[in-house]
Amino acid sequence: MKDLFSSYRSASDSKTEAGPDKIRAGDGSLWSLADAKTSPSPRSLRSRPWGLWRYREVLPDAPEDYVGLGEGGTPLVPLTLGRARFDAKVEYMSPTGSFKDRGAAVMLAVAASWGVDRCAVDSSGNAAAAVAAYAAFFGMRCDVFVPTANSPSKLAQPSMHGAEVHRIDGSRADVAQAAMAFVEGSDAFYASHVYCPFFYEGTKTYAYEIWEQLGGRAPDSIVLPVGNGTLVLGAAKGFRELRAAGCIDRLPRIVAVQAAACAPLASAWEEGSETVAGCDAGETAAEGIAIAAPPRGDEILRAVRETDGEIMTVSDSAVRDARAQLARRGFFVETTAAVSAAALLQRPDLCGEGRSVVVPLCGSGLKGG
Repeated sequence: MKDLFSSYRSASDSKTEAGPDKIRAGDGSLWSLADAKTSPSPRSLRSRPWGLWRYREVLPDAPEDYVGLGEGGTPLVPLTLGRARFDAKVEYMSPTGSFKDRGAAVMLAVAASWGVDRCAVDSSGNAAAAVAAYAAFFGMRCDVFVPTANSPSKLAQPSMHGAEVHRIDGSRADVAQAAMAFVEGSDAFYASHVYCPFFYEGTKTYAYEIWEQLGGRAPDSIVLPVGNGTLVLGAAKGFRELRAAGCIDRLPRIVAVQAAACAPLASAWEEGSETVAGCDAGETAAEGIAIAAPPRGDEILRAVRETDGEIMTVSDSAVRDARAQLARRGFFVETTAAVSAAALLQRPDLCGEGRSVVVPLCGSGLKGG
């Protein structure tokens, strides 16, 4: 992936020249990256240190002296909750305590290779912490835009990493608009976990690690929380690349889970729609996935349909119960990170006899919220 922009594409605009200063294509559509055409061989992986960058054949080039913060390589742990048996991918054992480190590490390594010295991000919490940490690592200034109503505990990390925090009144969409307006009026790079396609190059390594940890095979299903879809789309891309390379013969079924109080994707799914209309964002304890109008919503629907998957909802009470059950098994997760476990407790049939199911424990309970 030496020529980073040669693989940029949008769904409907082939004329706009891509570049680090282009948030969207000329027609307003979002950028994505073509799938990798190769994969690391199991033999080559044996001698490499465990972590995200062991899959370098399918990743953008990092700066030559890049050592990282230890991102990737999270454990896969067998777990039983009630009648649900699954493998938990403990993503909160990441440098800043969430899976967002995967995307931030790759995105800002690429930005550093461009000579970027200032970045901005909008987030409800975990992406802000991840981007602020990697910006600090690369010596970049960082501006973080968050909802005023956000959990105060989630602002401690970006602040400690030296980021300037901007509190914005309104919805998550209002926060994103404020960040984009700031970027357009400054020299900052928009380090968006939603808009920047290089973020998904990081989150796709979630799939590569599962493939390797399961002995070179895909699970039957992956059950993922979904708001903006950064993990759903990254995982889908990773497994798609593995299938194209002949490493697996089928895609795992994606079960995407939303909070019942804010579920535009689930509503579109139930209606059989190919597009996602916005919804009124009701209050939910799972604030990390409370996205009323996900910018890549249509892509998420396609990714789930491609795997013959489904999109479902869980109540806040079910999520809180799942969080408590996880804690009693030794896993302390933030509320949003219990969404997938709540889905399996609600639907143990998803883990049918002999079926391999993987669930991410996305964020640490030490973050609060």
